[in-house]
Parts: sequence; C-alpha cells; structure tokens
Amino acid sequence: MTEVSPVLDRLDADLDESLERLFALLRIQSISTDPAYAAECLKAADWLVADLRSIGFEASVRSTPGHPMVVAHHEGEGPHVLFYGHYDVQPVDPLDLWEDDPFAPSLKEVAPDRQIIVGRGSSDDKGQLMTFVEACRAYKSVHGKLPCKISILFEGEEESGSPSLKPFLKEHAEELKADFALVCDTAMWDRETPAICVGLRGLVGEEVTVRGADRDLHSGFFGGAAANPIRILARVLSDMHDDDGAVTIPGFYEGVEETPEDILKSWEALGQDARSMLAPIGLSELAGEKGRSALELVWARPTAEFNGIYGGYTGQGFKTVIAAQASAKVSFRLVHKQDPDKIRAAFRAFVRERIPADCTVEFTPHGGSPAIQLSYDSPLVTTAQAALTEEWNKPAVPIAMGGSIPIVGDFQNLLGMDSLLVGFGLSDDRIHSPNEKYELSSFHKGQRSWARILDALAKSTTAE
Repeated sequence: MTEVSPVLDRLDADLDESLERLFALLRIQSISTDPAYAAECLKAADWLVADLRSIGFEASVRSTPGHPMVVAHHEGEGPHVLFYGHYDVQPVDPLDLWEDDPFAPSLKEVAPDRQIIVGRGSSDDKGQLMTFVEACRAYKSVHGKLPCKISILFEGEEESGSPSLKPFLKEHAEELKADFALVCDTAMWDRETPAICVGLRGLVGEEVTVRGADRDLHSGFFGGAAANPIRILARVLSDMHDDDGAVTIPGFYEGVEETPEDILKSWEALGQDARSMLAPIGLSELAGEKGRSALELVWARPTAEFNGIYGGYTGQGFKTVIAAQASAKVSFRLVHKQDPDKIRAAFRAFVRERIPADCTVEFTPHGGSPAIQLSYDSPLVTTAQAALTEEWNKPAVPIAMGGSIPIVGDFQNLLGMDSLLVGFGLSDDRIHSPNEKYELSSFHKGQRSWARILDALAKSTTAE
C-alpha cells in the first residue's frame, strides 16, 4: 500500500462531511462586485481561515483596500507549493431564472449515477478550491503531516477585477514565493477526461480614434472632397489581415513558435473540429489562419480581433453626414514569447502609416499581459499528468486556453513562479449564469486527484 492509498480511502469515507463543509461555504453570499455584500465576503474569509486552522495551517485574514485575502501556511518536506483560489462569486441576477435559491446549495440527481452540486460558486470557485483543502485535510488526518510545504492564497476580488491582488503580491512577495503555484480555476476536457492547462494566451487592448474635420459634415456638400474617418479606419482594419487570415502587422509573429507535432495530434484526437466548435453558434467555417485546426487557432495562435467600431450617426433613421471621427476597439491575443509592448508599438506604427496628413489618430491602451507557456514535457507537467491519469483511468490531456488568467502572469512576473493549472470544472457548469452547478464526480475525484498530485510531487526528485 502506498502512502496515498489510505488518504484516498479517507476521502471516500468522508465525502458526505466534505459536502457539508462545501455547502456551508456556498451559503455565504460573497458577491465581491456589490458593496452591499462586503460583510459576506469577510464572513467567507473568516470561514476559510477557521477551516484551515482546523487542519493545522497557520491561517489569517489579511486586509486590503477592498475585500480581504486569506493566507495560510503549513510546514512540510519536499517542494514548497502555493495554492491559489478565490472565494468571491458573481452576482446572481437575473434571480427569476434560477430554479432554486442560489445560496441554498443542494445535491441533485440528474441521471443514473450522476449527481450535481447546485448553487452560486459551486464550480467557480468554491467547489474547486475545496477539492484541494479536502485533500490536505485527509492527508493530514491519515499521516499527521502534509506531503509538501504548502502555502495558500485565497482572493476575494477575482470576480471584480482583482484590484488589490497585484499590490498585495508585491508587498508580500517574500512570504508568498514558492517553488511553483497550483491553480484550480480551470476545467477538464469532458466529464471523464482530466486536463492540464499548459498555455494561456496573453492580451493587448487598444482603442484607436481617427479624427478628420473639426465637425460632422454634410455628405452632399463635402462628400468626395473631405476625408472620411470611418472610411480611413475601415481601410486600416481591413489591411490588418491577408487573404489567408494571417495578421499583416510587421513583426507580429516574432516570438511565435510552432506547436509540437505530437501535441497537435493529441488535440486532433479530442475530436473538436470546425463543425463541432462552430455549429452550436450558427457558423461553419474557420475564419483564422488557413491550414490550422480549430483547437490550434484558439489555443496556440495569436489573433487580432475587432471588438467594437463606431462613428457618425448610429441612431434610428438616416442622417447623411461625414463623421468628424471614428473609433475602434482592437484586441490582440498573444502566444508564446510575443512581447505585449512590441505588439502595441507595431500596431500604432501600422495605423499611423495609413492616416492622411491632414487627419490625426489617438490611441488609448486597455491593458497588456504576455502569454504563459509551460514546456509540454516539463517535470511539473509530466508528474501531475501521471497522477491524474492514474486517478481518472484516462490520459490527462495537455491543453491550452484561449483566454487569460491574470494571476498566472502575476505569479510569473512578480514571484518568479510557474503555475500548474489543474481544474475539474466542465464547460456546462453555467458559471456566471443562473443555475450554476458542479459535478459531484468533479468534487470527489478532484479531491482524490489533488491528493495524488501532492503525493507525486513530494516523491518526484524532479519537482524539488
């Protein structure tokens, strides 16, 4: 019998008790974006501190200008890991679309041998973070110690933009720095297939405004003679992609690497193609770079997308004007080693080259962060991959994510740590929507998975 086997047995035996603890946390209405729930956010932080102390962690509530952080530490041998999660939740509106009270969690049977936990925060992120806490509880109960040195950071503002997080990390960098971070705010590939996220696309946001005449002009009096900012801007945006869907901004692909062939084949084996991805949203053809698969386009290729365009008269009816100005919101998803500052500068130069001499252009930045990319064969990934495969009896899939998780970049940039992203949510968990749920199998096997991962990391000489 291995050291982890009795821990897994304890998790199985204590599942009902772990559900009651989760339900107690889910009943707390920790909506971070609404100041009316500030006391509830503090209540959730206090609850987590008390629970972690019951396991033997040195835990405390740390004040911030916004909602508090929960920080906890437990000594142990082997690698030092920092686990991150967030206890705040999204608002529940529209309330009339919920089948039950969003803060009265319950267990429902939706099919033979399939039960779900329902309630706001069940998947995002209270159910997820408690899988790790329960793994620690069971390990400590069985062995009287934890397999690694573990620190925990639970945030209370993730759903409202994390305004306090970066300053907190900077102020407490020495205390929070570990060998690597563990983040459980991601998903499985499907209900039976675990996944490890090894890549997150970065982001650059820009708002561009082209100005022409000093006022809106009558298109009959000035049409054909005066510069039209809408036409100029439309031309600029059109020039940003070639006929094959590639971005034409000079230097845009600097730092972009090709995905290893074996990884592309593993993604192909998942069965997600253009049809299965696009049909549910009423589309059928891939619009990005030609010759790339659907998953490669959203997981491993950079993009330039237009998120809004406006200018001139946009009200009811018709008004024949040449607008004095036109604006667009443009976002770039970055991969691998692309530099956000270089992308922003290259975009601005690209636009300026296309603006007539008697017109002007202004830019407003809207954030920027680099991509996160772990090596597909890093010891951290392969160790966790083996542990997950053993638990789920299916190979854990190395995936990437088209979106961004800013905390992962902050851990890397501010604390010098890579992050292992392992989550047990599903795409149909309805996070941020009415009737949020979390599979009971995700909660139960998520606990067992973390126990296996911690045990494997402690034993792996490559993880030290």
